[in-house]
Amino acid sequence: MTEFYQVCHIFLILEKTLFCHFLVKYLMNNTRRTLLSLLLIFGSIIHCQSQTSDQPLYQRAEQLAQKFIILDGHIDTPYRVKISKENVAKHTSKGDFDYYRAKKGGLNAPFMSIFIPAFFQNKNGRAKFFANALIRTVEELAERNPQRFAMARTPRDIEKHFRKGLISLPMGMENGAPIEGRLENLSFFYKRGIRYISLTHGKDNHICDSSTDPRKTWGGLSPFGKKVVKEMNHLGMMVDVSHVSDEAFYQVIKLSKAPVIASHSSCRKFTPGFARNMTDDMIKALAKNGGVIQINFGAMFLNESSGNAYVKMTQIRSNLKLSPQKREAAAKAYIKQHPLKADISEVVKHIDHVVQIAGINHVGLGSDFDGVGDALPEGLKDVSFYPNLIYHLLKKGYSERAIEKICAGNVLRVWKAVEKQAGK
Repeated sequence: MTEFYQVCHIFLILEKTLFCHFLVKYLMNNTRRTLLSLLLIFGSIIHCQSQTSDQPLYQRAEQLAQKFIILDGHIDTPYRVKISKENVAKHTSKGDFDYYRAKKGGLNAPFMSIFIPAFFQNKNGRAKFFANALIRTVEELAERNPQRFAMARTPRDIEKHFRKGLISLPMGMENGAPIEGRLENLSFFYKRGIRYISLTHGKDNHICDSSTDPRKTWGGLSPFGKKVVKEMNHLGMMVDVSHVSDEAFYQVIKLSKAPVIASHSSCRKFTPGFARNMTDDMIKALAKNGGVIQINFGAMFLNESSGNAYVKMTQIRSNLKLSPQKREAAAKAYIKQHPLKADISEVVKHIDHVVQIAGINHVGLGSDFDGVGDALPEGLKDVSFYPNLIYHLLKKGYSERAIEKICAGNVLRVWKAVEKQAGK
């Protein structure tokens, strides 16, 4: 079978109809079974026809990726860079983001996630210290590469940088732990460039309950958390409801005078029991608020089997009866047997579902690149693949205007509305 696969590989790379003739000739002179030959011939012809007909559409998708601003609501590159010391201004062999792949994919405004792991909570200033360190990591990336990157604090910054060919680096904080019970820290981080805060992460914190923490300490928002939402409105900082419990979500929606975002969540309709995603009722409430859900690309957010496997892996890692080493080994063994798999078509399915139940104005992109490891879907493996997503949206029948809204327009609208609410 080695020769057979070699021919298939060459044929698929060249993708020229002329090679169908040579492939047929090769197979007819070969001793392989007739059935195998016929299957490959018919499959090859279909592949040729499909590639020929889809090529103009894909070229159009590539053009749109460069024409439109593409804003991704959640990319975990700062934490990755802080730990690995990689220079993402150059080509990198690891991770999902670097300058060259971003330019190829048309990514203009990746929200750099200032991710604060739950173990920093209640550690006497360590959360704030670590947040500042990650912010400095992003600032240094822009300062050392002024011809490639620029810090962005407003939607107008992003539009200006787009015209100059620069990649904007807006920032959002994942986990409000660095607020540390002091409202003045919200103003501090706003001045540092933070433009949204995911109120919590994997564990309940002093602001609200987490979707993945069974304790439900506050029954939603804490008394301090309610003050946080109001102060964020006052400052002009977006409230991010990704990671919060359902109860906290509805309380935020009731309190917030400005639209809110879910920076990296997907639809629970396709992942029953996966609490990190949003139910249809939540998505409708978010839309009524004027907000946007930014679809997460991780396989566990996209289909039920991967979601269940991820939940089980998390439970194994939380088993205090085992040592940390045994827990991690067991989790890796489990996920090896139950891999997290998805396809780009599933991302489109989630986008399409939001459009159907809430409208085109309430969906965006929040990949979680550099945050979900090997769980990215086929066809959407890093920041160079946005044209492929646009191509699938075009195939689905989305107009250029609709795609422009999905790529950035909807989130920029929310951001401007939040700015307008500031001070009121």
